[in-house]
Amino acid sequence: MDKEELWKRFQAHMNYTDEEMELFKSDPAKVKMVTETRSFVKCKIIAEVIESQGCHAGHRVGDRIVMDGNGQLLTRECPGKVCIFAASALHPPVNVIYERFVSNSDPDHEKTSVVQCSDIGLENGGWGKILMKVFVEEEGQAKSA
Repeated sequence: MDKEELWKRFQAHMNYTDEEMELFKSDPAKVKMVTETRSFVKCKIIAEVIESQGCHAGHRVGDRIVMDGNGQLLTRECPGKVCIFAASALHPPVNVIYERFVSNSDPDHEKTSVVQCSDIGLENGGWGKILMKVFVEEEGQAKSA
């Protein structure tokens, strides 16, 4: 697909006016993300539960919260319930993944993060807690935490 067609599709997808499109395209970092960073479309961001104790939402070891490369939940690939306290913990590592996509600093997607939901655990006055390993998976190349 040529760049003109790419921009037309992008504008339609974002429901941008011509003026909004010009504003968007005035930012070189955004242009690079759309035109040069294939990882956003060829990868998934996975948060796999690696520890779980007393999780009210029922998240268990091995559960996977799956997002596309743009950080949008792929609900058909996620548990029936996704706890907001688990999902909110994913914001920082997903931002780091975006930076790696743009800079191509981890082309083989080997770096990972471990995060905890914001519940502090029963032993500290909360209900429970989970730990999740956050990593990138290229389409068709499933790997496990």
